[in-house]
Amino acid sequence: MKRVALITGGTRGIGLGIAKKLAEEGIDLALNGMRQESDVLGVLDELRQSGVRVEYFPGNIAEKADRESIVSGVREKFGTLNFLVNNAGVAPRVRADALEVAEEDFDHLMDINLRGTFFLTQAVAQWMTEIRQSDPDTPLTLVSITSISAVMASTNRIAYCMAKAGLSMMSKVLAVRLAEFGIPVYEIQPGIIETDMTEKVKEIYEERIKKGLTLEPRLGKPADVGKLVAAILRGDLPYATGQVITVDGGLSVGRF
Repeated sequence: MKRVALITGGTRGIGLGIAKKLAEEGIDLALNGMRQESDVLGVLDELRQSGVRVEYFPGNIAEKADRESIVSGVREKFGTLNFLVNNAGVAPRVRADALEVAEEDFDHLMDINLRGTFFLTQAVAQWMTEIRQSDPDTPLTLVSITSISAVMASTNRIAYCMAKAGLSMMSKVLAVRLAEFGIPVYEIQPGIIETDMTEKVKEIYEERIKKGLTLEPRLGKPADVGKLVAAILRGDLPYATGQVITVDGGLSVGRF
């Protein structure tokens, strides 16, 4: 039985790491991103080498019309959806002190990272409840990629931390709401992952890691998160809906 996963932000960074691992699992991919399809053809072709179907649905999840286009596009091209991986997100445009964050920068980040993600998830969850009623056995799962910033404070990234904390609660509430439909919901909190989002501060993090910031002395890789998502969607974490899994090399382990 073919399975389909929608991954937001699925053509770069953590999202691409997830897409690669799901392709290896034989899961067909519906990938969303902000770039035009012509700019990601190489990525799409690479993923197709695994023998899975890969379709691209461009759009900004902060925009209602784009969200509707993404969901309707997946319906039209695949006819069904088994898995949603909420991964899309942006870093702060300015790493400003918590007392100096500009309202327009706050709104920009929240619109994508929290509001857009919630309403896309809501639309997909409604669709999944329809699928469940017609097919009681098909696998259905929601996974949200948040961040250790959901629980660890950064004074120059307050909007980012607030958005991730909001997504963390979203996952808990949806785990409760969707339990009656047999749709498990998981949250993954990555630590410092080596992507284009962290490229500008990579040297700073590497220096801090040398001084013991993480227990495992390296930055995380997108594949680290991808392997965990693949395990969840295989069903390797049963009886665990609503759980939070941290992938941070030991960064958040309390020490003294």
